[in-house]
Amino acid sequence: MRAAGLSFVAAAITALCEPITFYKDVLPVLQSRCQSCHRPGEIGPMSLRTYAETRPWAKAIRQAVLLRRMPPWLADPHYGSFRNDPSLTTKEIDVIRRWVDSGAPAGDPASAPPAPSIAEGWRIPKPDVIFEMPQAFEIPASGVIDYQYFTTPTLFQEDKWVQMAEVRPGDRSVVHHAIVMINDGAADRWRGGREYLAGYAPGMSPQTWPDGQARLIRAGSSLTFQMHYTANGKARRDRTRIGLVFAKSPPKERIVAMTASHYWLDIPPGAPNYSVDSSATLYEPARLVGMRAHMHLRGKSFEFRIAYPGAEPRIVLRIPRYSFDWQPYYYLANPIPLPAGSRVECTAVYDNSSNNPRNPDPSAEVHWGEQSWDEMMIGWFDIAVPVNRPLRSHPLGVE
Repeated sequence: MRAAGLSFVAAAITALCEPITFYKDVLPVLQSRCQSCHRPGEIGPMSLRTYAETRPWAKAIRQAVLLRRMPPWLADPHYGSFRNDPSLTTKEIDVIRRWVDSGAPAGDPASAPPAPSIAEGWRIPKPDVIFEMPQAFEIPASGVIDYQYFTTPTLFQEDKWVQMAEVRPGDRSVVHHAIVMINDGAADRWRGGREYLAGYAPGMSPQTWPDGQARLIRAGSSLTFQMHYTANGKARRDRTRIGLVFAKSPPKERIVAMTASHYWLDIPPGAPNYSVDSSATLYEPARLVGMRAHMHLRGKSFEFRIAYPGAEPRIVLRIPRYSFDWQPYYYLANPIPLPAGSRVECTAVYDNSSNNPRNPDPSAEVHWGEQSWDEMMIGWFDIAVPVNRPLRSHPLGVE
């Protein structure tokens, strides 16, 4: 027994003393956690695909992962578990720390894992179909730009179930956000006959659902791109597109996007902690699968809660430090049942004081508006409903 114990200790010491190298140890972490953003054409400011690309940033990477600033993830870990959480494990953080502390050696290239298969220009697998704005839009160097709308037909001859959707701006530097809506004219339509399909906002990842869940695009539908552009001092051109991957088998649940919003904002000048609430009540059962918070530059924190009939609300997502630059969907690892009568509640807090370095004007009273110097309060949430259950004209009776 003593010999076996000594062998175990010796093996552990050997493992700790074994040199950490880029190709053998660090590259697998970068591939699984970082390269979706840190590669050419993506949002990351530098590419981290190779040793030559990564080595100059070694110390900065070490600091960012030790402080848990990268990969970005704003959800409070005390509430909810999310299937798209990119946070590094303690072991992965230790690998990067030890690699940098030992001089960031390259190691043997033969020990590198195979490069991941990534469709060029996309973060989802190669799309089954791509739609784009029918023409490019010229963004002036300055001035306020109203929302722009562009519609393109799908020419679908049959209903399509979408399991993955990615909206990609042609010029990310001037796209404040993009929303692609389905115009299907169906009997279960709402919001003027338009249903949310997918969107883009800073830090927003592609929208994907597990097998058995998908969004529906009916035959004959068209897609409308709602584009919000912000001038940045230089004339630009944009032609945003959307890529879709269809479900490989008939889904059991339809994914429907809903909102709990507060449109009548009156944020006082200088207010450091102005709180606003919203809610949506469901009159038919569903399952909550994901959430996303949307505010502008004065946004400080955001919280989602679920209240069952006759019960106290419980927190399902808390974003204690909201960032306009990072607005992902938070997809639940385990969808939450929403019996009839359940209520989705949201609370947003705004910092309109001079202590907010991004505040456009602390002396202004702020109201709902489209531009980034205005404000919004939208709690987006995705629900799953059985595909064989028709939706009402006012879907699920959301208030």
